[in-house]
Amino acid sequence: MRIYSAFIVTAVLISGVTGCAVRGPSVTVEPPKVIIPGVVVEGHGNNKHCPPGQAKKGKC
Repeated sequence: MRIYSAFIVTAVLISGVTGCAVRGPSVTVEPPKVIIPGVVVEGHGNNKHCPPGQAKKGKC
């Protein structure tokens, strides 16, 4: 009878340990954020200055 009770106690203790999980350290990396400055159009009267290369892109 003692062998069965020891076996039952051991089985209960082992079943309580099976739900554990060990996790190591982790690192979360976010994607880079790209910040594009807006195009500044300087105006002097009716003449507007467009920075080089921006007119071909259709930004001026």
